[in-house]
Amino acid sequence: MKHEELTSAIIGICIKVHEILGPGLLESVYEEAICYELDKARLTHKRQQGIVAVYEGVKLDVGFRADLIVENKVIVELKSIEVIAPVHAKTLLTYMRLTHLEIGLLINFNVALLKNGITRLVDDEWQKINKRSNAGEV
Repeated sequence: MKHEELTSAIIGICIKVHEILGPGLLESVYEEAICYELDKARLTHKRQQGIVAVYEGVKLDVGFRADLIVENKVIVELKSIEVIAPVHAKTLLTYMRLTHLEIGLLINFNVALLKNGITRLVDDEWQKINKRSNAGEV
């Protein structure tokens, strides 16, 4: 499944969950419902996946956790907060780089219309490296 198809499927699932449950619940409630829908759609996923950072060759197991990783291609970070701050997108980009995943979705369920709470991120650095390696430059 291509990234665009996969992110569309994930967003569709999130919209369905939001339409049924509404805004204002705990993130864990949305996560549980989304995982149920991912199972129904037969999309593989990992919940609360630990992310290891490496510094000068030393693994730093410092408790970073991705809410969801779907099909080993997309990181999904779930929020249920008043306002998404710039740090939330920066954190997701960092997770994307640490896991070498190109696509991330930051989804805030505490909005009246979910499309207003969805941010799709693409790690441009990852794309540049991938293009160079495909061209034999790396």
